This record gives sequence, C-alpha cells and structure tokens, in this order.
Amino acid sequence: MGGRPLYLEPLYLEPRLGPRLRSLMAAAGTLHSLTDALGSPLHVVVPDQIAENVERFRSVYRAHHLGGQIFYAHKANRSSALLRRLAATDAGVDVASLEELQHALGAGFAPGRITATGPKNPEFLWLAARTGVTVGVDGPAELDQLAALVRKHALDRVRVLLRLSGFETAGVRVLSRRSRFGTPVAQAEELLEAVERHGDAVEATGVAFHLDTTSVAEKAAALEGCLAVLEACRSRGLRPRAVDVGGGFGVSYLAEREQWETYTSELTAAVMGRRPPLTWGGHGYGLREESGTLRGALGLYPAHRSVAGPAYLDDLLAQPAPSLGGRPLAALLLEHLYDLYTEPGRALLDQCGLTLAKVLEVRTQGSDGALLVRLAAKADDIALEDHGVLMDPVVVPRSGAAQGEGPVAVHLFGSLCLETDLITRRTVFLPRRPAPGDLLAFANTAGYAMDFHATRAQQQPAARKVAAWQDGDAWRWCLDDQFWPITPSGGVQ
Repeated sequence: MGGRPLYLEPLYLEPRLGPRLRSLMAAAGTLHSLTDALGSPLHVVVPDQIAENVERFRSVYRAHHLGGQIFYAHKANRSSALLRRLAATDAGVDVASLEELQHALGAGFAPGRITATGPKNPEFLWLAARTGVTVGVDGPAELDQLAALVRKHALDRVRVLLRLSGFETAGVRVLSRRSRFGTPVAQAEELLEAVERHGDAVEATGVAFHLDTTSVAEKAAALEGCLAVLEACRSRGLRPRAVDVGGGFGVSYLAEREQWETYTSELTAAVMGRRPPLTWGGHGYGLREESGTLRGALGLYPAHRSVAGPAYLDDLLAQPAPSLGGRPLAALLLEHLYDLYTEPGRALLDQCGLTLAKVLEVRTQGSDGALLVRLAAKADDIALEDHGVLMDPVVVPRSGAAQGEGPVAVHLFGSLCLETDLITRRTVFLPRRPAPGDLLAFANTAGYAMDFHATRAQQQPAARKVAAWQDGDAWRWCLDDQFWPITPSGGVQ
C-alpha cells in the first residue's frame, strides 16, 4: 500500500498562518540551518508580531474611546525576546511569580507598567511592594499580609486591584463557574472593610476578575458585577478608577471552519464505530460510546473561532448590562471615566512563534495503513494537545529532497522511551509522506505550548529558543536571551 491510509478521505486541520509565519515557514534553508546548528526540537519566536498584536488590541480601546492598559500575561511564554520587544511598546505585563517579576523589571518595564497577580509567597509580595508595582489581591488575608509588609519596612502605599469572583446576574440567570481566585461578590463588604482598615498601607485603584471560560455572557456578567462594586467603593469614599477583565480572549488556530466542523463530526462517528478510528488507540478526546449511545463531552479547544482576540474584547464591550439600564458595558466604563485593564496571554502571542521538530524515522506498522513518524522531540516540547489544540504541522522538506507520495495518514511519536509519548493522539493527515531529515513545523505554539510543560525527562534537553525577524526579504535570528529591541545589526525594531 506504500503507506497510503485506509480512510475514506484525508481530514486536514490546516493552521491559520499570518504573513510573518507564512514567510518564515517558506524559508526552508534558514529553518534547516537553525536545527542543524541548535538541535531539534527548536522554538522560534517572532518578537515583532507581539507589538503588532498590542496595536490590534489598542484599536479596540480607541474604537470605544476607552483608556487603560494592556498587561501581557507573562506565564504564557517565558521568552526574553518577546518580553523585551513588548517593553518597547506602551503595553504592560502581568506577572504571577517572583521570577516573572524579576524578569519583567530586567526586561525594561517600569513598576507602573507591571501588575502582580496569582498566588504569592512572601518574597514575591515583598519585591512587588518594594518596587511599587500594582498588586492584585484575592482576599482580606492577602491584604493583611501586604499591609504588614508595608508597615514593617516603611514602604510607600501599594496600589491594589481587588479580585472578585462568584458573580450573580439579574433577569436571565448566567451561571458563573467557581474559581479558586478572588473574593465572592457576596463577601465584597468584608474586602472593602479591609481596604479601609489598611488605608495607610494600600490604595485600592480598581477591581478585577479572571474567569476560565470562553463565554462572553459570563464575562459580561462579571464586568457588570465589577461596576456595581466600584459604586460601593465610591460610596465609602474610596477612589478606584479601573476594571481589570483578565484574559481569555482566545485564538483561532485553524484556517478553515469547515475542516474543524468536519473533523469533530467524523471523530464522533469514529467513537460510535461508524468509521475507522481517527486516533491512536481509539482515544475519544472525552467522547465515548456506551451501548450505542454517545457519552461524555468533547474536551478540545475550539480550534476555529469566528470571534477571538481583539474581536472578542470588542464583542464583550458591546454587551448590555441588564441591571444598569441595558446600556453597553463600554458606554458605562466611559461614562464613569473608568480605565479598562486587560491581561491577554495566548491572544497577544497569536502568530508569535513556531516549533520545529526533525523527522527521525518513518515506517509502517499495523493494518490501517498509517505511517509511524518518530520525531526528535518530546510531547511536552510541543504541548499543543495539553491545551486541547488540534492542528496539522507543516512539512518543511530538506533542500533537494524528493517529494514523497501523498496524501498520507501518520501517527506522530516523540523521542522518549514511553508508549505515552505521542506528539498528538490524533491521526494526522499530511499532503505528502515525510522523510527522515525533513522538518515538521508546528505553527502558533508561542501561547503556552512552548515551555509551560517543558521537562528534561530521560535527560533529554528541553527545546532551545531563538528569536527571528525580517530584514528585507531575508530572515535573521539570534538566541532568545540575546535579543533586544535594538537588533545585533544596530537597527531599531
């Protein structure tokens, strides 16, 4: 059969490629020279893209006549190049650990452009207070701890954002999922009392929320609830001026909606036994068949989204607030002269990088006709599937190599001596058969997929990282930690 699959037809999930990533993937010679020199796998980040993404978010602010700040969620990628390029814009950064705070300060961010959120150990809290960054607090106990530090070390008052959760709605009920972060709005009075008690040590500059959901309705309800708490603050004589709506704006990873809809439909059919399996071992991504009935829920990221990133923010701001006269949320923010804070992570990293993995072996095993492709990479080096993202890699052939037959179905395996080291459980369809020495380029991995899960299992190194930028028709690069907004050639990015 020559590796040709026993499937009805290929089911492609082609990645959405912006101009920069498309150009970079076309530079096959550059990509092969990089992996020849620095090994496989290899992460390549594109710093200029993050600056462009900031501007796209800014355009939404301008469209609604809103002021405020965009804080990049640092946890999404620990690249120095991306952070330093961001420091050369007007954006800020949200840090969630002592090390991230040190990284941001060292990359060129002034304290006024930094917020500190997430769980905090005493060292993290002390450096945040010492340097004067804004601290997002989850409850009265954290306020007590922060105030004690300020008094003990005779520090200036610290700006704080009060993080809230457990929002309720009027009229049609919108369920707000439970969160481990923030103070339930029903207990907001206790939090405000703590702010008043520590008025000599902290200044409440606003309120915040972060919901782990793609639901615009849930976030609109949370923003409406925050506006109500801001009014409660003002009635107490406090002067908050900002609402931080967190992140979760999303990315659309795939080029074609039809491919996503077709794949999920065919996956369901495969789980039900109505077509050949589409995964290694019949994995159902949360779906299962029980006595002829489909059970479970599809545990995948919606890889094609019609509204994502800046467009999602625009949609959120246009939502009405039922308890406040049904007026759009953006209009209410503007009317009260409140600043809007956002914390995009994945969305600011859209199209900001790719991951390269060298093909080591291609062989046939089993009766389904699918090829087994072993890569010089571990599953945790390309952690798209850890975040539920399904997307085809792009084959980057060796210069002068013969084009293989196609299309073919393949299973992608990593380099660990583990049955579970699958780059993806999905059967991947490629337009041609890869060959040893080819590269597979996984697009749009900068958001969480590069190093959030990286390990050195079996003493195999984690992927190295480089920064790349366009110089006319050519691509230039340097090691990630050697990139600054002034390039090695002296040109300003």
